[in-house]
Amino acid sequence: MGKEIERKFLVAGDGWRASVVRSRAMAQAYIARGEHASVRVRVIDDNAGRLTIKGRVSGLSRDEFEYDVPLEDARALIALRSGRLLAKRRYDVIEDGRLWEVDVFEGEFAGLVIAECELEREDEAVIRPAWLGREVTSDPRYYNAALAVHGLPTAQ
Repeated sequence: MGKEIERKFLVAGDGWRASVVRSRAMAQAYIARGEHASVRVRVIDDNAGRLTIKGRVSGLSRDEFEYDVPLEDARALIALRSGRLLAKRRYDVIEDGRLWEVDVFEGEFAGLVIAECELEREDEAVIRPAWLGREVTSDPRYYNAALAVHGLPTAQ
């Protein structure tokens, strides 16, 4: 079983762009969202599919199961979605030896930029790059599943 431990921040500037090492386009949708788990499907760079099941958040952690799926299956699953389709470009950014994933949202979410870093332990120290804004780790309005259902939070 996989375990995801992450912190999530709004991005306050473009300083991260100088440290980008890779990027990819993502279209993602939720085909199930409940009290205990959500099921997400992604199409990545229009050439790969990924299915992810995430458990309920407890602190900074949650169970996570990820599987490659055929591209055509991923597209068919997206058509079964509940809520909005999320389109974004994800940038891998290295700062102080840590990988940050910076998501620049598109479409109705244009202007929303969120950075995440995965941790080995919940109490792991994180050096915050200057381009990070407010932490939203514990704000469920910024979970991708919530964005798909409720749209952009009114107070960013």
